[in-house]
Amino acid sequence: MTPTVLFLHALSTVFMTGLIWFVQVVHYPLKAMVDTGSFTAYQRAHQTRTAWIVGPPMLVEISCSLWLVIALPEPLPPPLLIISFAFLVLIWLSTAVFSAPCHRKLSTGFNPGVHRKLVSTNWIRTTLWSARSALSIYFLLSFDGT
Repeated sequence: MTPTVLFLHALSTVFMTGLIWFVQVVHYPLKAMVDTGSFTAYQRAHQTRTAWIVGPPMLVEISCSLWLVIALPEPLPPPLLIISFAFLVLIWLSTAVFSAPCHRKLSTGFNPGVHRKLVSTNWIRTTLWSARSALSIYFLLSFDGT
């Protein structure tokens, strides 16, 4: 079971890392260019469509990460497994504390200050997911199946 969990963990984490970099560098900055009259509909569509793309891999990622931190499969270093899980908890907290409230505020209309906060605080998730990708690949390559 461990090789499958490690593979799904790495796959979901690397997927989310690629997606968050696209969001950080392309998608979020372009929100400022959406016509004011269309922004509310655009933002609501963004929220609905994004949930379908990020929901499944985020659930796979947290399930696998939780399994790894409980099972602590050898030879993977327990401190790194715990750090990786802590990074994921911080990602979810950042989403709840910063991203989700910004998206809710933007769903009523574009606000430059809220938009800046969304883009700037999203670096937390971008950085943590990047670190998690490196760790998840390390875990996958380090596991010898014994």
